[in-house]
Amino acid sequence: MTTYLLAGGGTAGHVNPLLAVADAIRATEPTATVLVLGTAEGLEARLVPARGYELIVIPKVPFPRRPNRAALSFPGRFNNAITLVADVISSRSVDVVVGFGGYVSTPAYLGARRAGIPIVIHEANAKPGLANKLGARFSTHVGVAFHGTPLRHAEFVGMPLRPEIENLDRAVTRPEALTFFGLGADRPTLLVTGGSLGARRLNQTLVASAAPIIAAGWQVLHITGEKSEVSDPVLEHYRMIAYCDRMDLALSAADAAVSRAGAGTVSELAALGIPAVYIPYPVGNGEQRFNAAEVVAAGGGILVDDADFVPEWVGSDLVPLLADRARVSAMATAAASAGVRDGAARMLDLIHRAL
Repeated sequence: MTTYLLAGGGTAGHVNPLLAVADAIRATEPTATVLVLGTAEGLEARLVPARGYELIVIPKVPFPRRPNRAALSFPGRFNNAITLVADVISSRSVDVVVGFGGYVSTPAYLGARRAGIPIVIHEANAKPGLANKLGARFSTHVGVAFHGTPLRHAEFVGMPLRPEIENLDRAVTRPEALTFFGLGADRPTLLVTGGSLGARRLNQTLVASAAPIIAAGWQVLHITGEKSEVSDPVLEHYRMIAYCDRMDLALSAADAAVSRAGAGTVSELAALGIPAVYIPYPVGNGEQRFNAAEVVAAGGGILVDDADFVPEWVGSDLVPLLADRARVSAMATAAASAGVRDGAARMLDLIHRAL
């Protein structure tokens, strides 16, 4: 019986692929033990136990960015985190550590190295994070979600997707999806989403551009995010909701999308063959632009800077695109050609090879 320690958390970008791999292990190896290493503050604190996995919590020890009191205490706190991981590996007879990035992955990799057990890495972003850059020094088993990700020993496996997305038959579930969201069956659907917290410019531009999109023969399912400040324009064929806990149905309803370019979102849209306009998050290290590059190069998406995504662009570019149904269909085929549905199985195969 194999014991797996999956390490990662903080954001959905780390937690979702971790859970997809955990589900793949549980589905194919019912006698295996799956443990998850995370922090009390991250998204994993809620999602991991809810999915039925044991969460082992260690302190969050972020790498200091400037010399201060936290920097002085960092070496001791960081070494303590490594020791905690090594103790878990020993006491629970862990056979392999699989890291997905985030704060806990670095002590997990070093704890595994100290214990002398295999390390396997999955990098979800086209532009890798610091934890996985370090971990790739200690492992030859490095799976990446996007071709060309600059990591040592990188092997393309794609993005591990949730089973409800990986196995989604959009044609079968579309009628249920349209009913669930109160959409019509006589119009194609534009899905608009900026993430759980919302995206100000994306939301504002879509609300301001609702009328011409509807006039082009489309209906809109707009998921604004719970902290959005936009108001519902209250138009026929325009459905606004703050939060969606059935993204499988939202994706089933979608014929095209306007979205941020998080790694998970790009991977899900491509895997399901949904063409999209991607507006990368304008803050941070720019990884979202790189995440969308592959599907855009294949012809399955369009990349637009956040500053350029304004009502004038919607009128001059998006509305004519939506009116050209043949082009939308061709983009859907191109998106699917860049997508991967079996990322979890590919990642599990990589783990087995490490074992």
